[in-house]
Amino acid sequence: MLKFAIIREEKTPPDRRVVFSPKHLKQAKNQFPEAHFKVQQSDIRIFRDEEYQNEGFQVSQDISDCDVMIGVKEVPIKSLIPNKKYFFFSHTIKKQPYNRDLLKAILDKNIELFDHEVITSESGMRLIGFGRYAGLVGAYNGFRAIGLKNEFYSLPKADDLPDLNAMLAQLDKIKVPNLKIVLTGSGKVARGAKEILDHLKIKQVEVPDYLASEFGEPVYCHIDVLDYNKRKDGAVGSISEFFINPELYESDFWRFAVVSDFFIAGHFYGQGAPVFFTKEDAKTPNFNIKYIADISCDIAGPIPSTIRASTIADPIYGYDPKTGKETNYKDPKAITVMAVDNLPCELPRDASEGFGEMFLNKVLPAFFNDDKNGILERARMTKNGKLTSRYGYLQDFVS
Repeated sequence: MLKFAIIREEKTPPDRRVVFSPKHLKQAKNQFPEAHFKVQQSDIRIFRDEEYQNEGFQVSQDISDCDVMIGVKEVPIKSLIPNKKYFFFSHTIKKQPYNRDLLKAILDKNIELFDHEVITSESGMRLIGFGRYAGLVGAYNGFRAIGLKNEFYSLPKADDLPDLNAMLAQLDKIKVPNLKIVLTGSGKVARGAKEILDHLKIKQVEVPDYLASEFGEPVYCHIDVLDYNKRKDGAVGSISEFFINPELYESDFWRFAVVSDFFIAGHFYGQGAPVFFTKEDAKTPNFNIKYIADISCDIAGPIPSTIRASTIADPIYGYDPKTGKETNYKDPKAITVMAVDNLPCELPRDASEGFGEMFLNKVLPAFFNDDKNGILERARMTKNGKLTSRYGYLQDFVS
C-alpha cells in the first residue's frame, strides 16, 4: 500500500495553503482505495485538523512511515526526511541561488523530488498551478491600490475576506473610474485577471481601437507577445519563434504605454526577451501609465518600476520615475506599484481547492497506472542521489 502524507507548511512567512482540502482528500481516497493518506498536524493550515479527522483521516505529528510527502512551498532542510518522495515548489529550476542548499540537501538525503512547476503534459503545458488565483488577487489588488491612491473608493484586503465570492462581492460595490487598462499574457494568470475585469463589466476592445480612440467609460485591451514585441527587421514574427529566438525581437509596448493608465502584467517573461519599457522611457512626458499590478513580479526585470516584491501585509509602493527610486505611492508623481509575489496566499481556501482538484485529476492517477503518460517521469528532478537527465543542466549549480 502506498502511503501519502499531506505535510505541514513550515516556510516563513507562513503559507496557509494545502494541496488537498478535506473534501478533495476524501475524493482521492474514494478514487484510489489502495492508497493510504495521513495529514501532518498544523496550526496554520486554512483547513483545521478536525476537518480532516471528520472525513476519517489520521492527523499526526509523525509522518515518517509515509512514502510520498505532498506540500506546497519549499520544505526547510531540517525537516526533510531521507529516502522519501517529495512534491513541492522547489524554486530551483532557474538556478535560484537562495535554494541551492535545499537542492544539495535533497540529493544528499537521497530524496526523489517532483516539482509542481514541471508537472506538464507531453507537449510541455503546465498541468497544475495557482496561476488563476494569482491573477484574480493581483487584479483585485490593483483596483484596490487605485482606490486608495485617489480616495475614489475603499476595498478591504483580499487576505481579510473569507473566499473568492466575498472578494467579488466587494468589487460589486465600486465604480471604476474612466481608465484605459492593458493586460498582458495568455496563461492562467492573465485569464484570472481577465475574470476580474469581466466581473467589473469593463468593456474589452481590440488593439487598433484601443490605440486610436478615447472612451467615455473604462475599457481594457488584452494583448499577447506579438502585440507588444516586433521583429527588429520588420518581418512578420511568430509566437514560437519569439520564444526560441527572442533576440530577433524588440519591444513594441511603447504604443500601449502612451495611451494606458493601468498596466496589469500577467505574462510569462523568458530570459533574453525584450523589456517592456526602460527607466528612461518612464521619465518621458508621454509615458502615461500611472498604476501597475505586476503579477509576474520579475525583480529588476522587464518592468523597471518593479524594484522589489511587496508583501501581503504591505502590498503597495510608489516608484518615482524621475529618480528611479521608491517613494510614497500617494505622491502624485509616483507610479503606483503592486508587486506581491505570493498572491494566491490571499485566497488560501479557494486556491487550495482549485489546486487539489487539478492534482487529483492530473497527478495522482500516475501512481496507479504505471505513469502511462509520463507525468511523474517529466517532473522527477532527482533520483538515487543524482539529478535526472532532464535536469542535468543544474549540475554546475549544485556543484
